[in-house]
Amino acid sequence: MDSYSLIGMASVFSAALCIAIGAIGPALGEGRAVAQGLASIAQQPDESNNITRTLFVGLAMIESTAIYAFVVSMIILFANPFWDYVVSNAGG
Repeated sequence: MDSYSLIGMASVFSAALCIAIGAIGPALGEGRAVAQGLASIAQQPDESNNITRTLFVGLAMIESTAIYAFVVSMIILFANPFWDYVVSNAGG
């Protein structure tokens, strides 16, 4: 197996691992935030506007973590910093 294939396989595996772990955490966090938000609205219906607004801001912050993981996985796949190093040392 040559170094091109090894770097390619490692890139795909790393990107898959990055997006898998990077999506599980925010998904669990969003589920818990929505559950707590609905429980809060059920306990205090008069404050539903404030709770909803705060919930949406919190969900946006949580979702940004998943988006960062997606961006990192795309960088690993399409702008791999190790690829140029392998190509220059392999002479190809």
